[in-house]
Amino acid sequence: MADQIPAAVLVPLLLASEDAEPHVVFTRRSTDLRRHAGEISFPGGRSDAQDVDLLETALREAEEEIGLARTHVSLLGALPPTSTFATNYLIHPFVGVVPEGLGWRPSAREVDAVLELSVGALRSGRTRTRLERRGISFETDAYIVDEHLIWGATARILQHLLERLDTKPGSEQGAVMLRAEAGSPDR
Repeated sequence: MADQIPAAVLVPLLLASEDAEPHVVFTRRSTDLRRHAGEISFPGGRSDAQDVDLLETALREAEEEIGLARTHVSLLGALPPTSTFATNYLIHPFVGVVPEGLGWRPSAREVDAVLELSVGALRSGRTRTRLERRGISFETDAYIVDEHLIWGATARILQHLLERLDTKPGSEQGAVMLRAEAGSPDR
């Protein structure tokens, strides 16, 4: 495979209180975008020349796409990089806790809606589904919550998150932390 294009996303975890179930924040992409129109994703995109690193990319993109100021993000850690098949991106996901009540300001050009889906609903919404894209029918892992379909790289990132998410009260970040990957040092 040719060199992959570096990209980064922020996986925001919304905490209402230490006792409440965390919600994962997604965007529903604008239907008039050239790529991935109308799909559910995390705020993010390709690295720009002025970005110091990929964390900077994720934070910048979250500011641009949903109006999330980087000062409101408490970084928990990173998830494994995830490749896209059709667009040749290597996506580096960063997980951060954000407080409730910020008031999203979605980019009118890129984002149709900001979604806050509970971890419990996401866990119970895991499934396999048949999709058709560009005339090709295929079966894929997905998450379905209400009318929202999460698939592709976003679903793979979400799977990594749900495998590592620990929601025990009293942890360092309030009610959530990321468990280390098997074979890697704690973060």
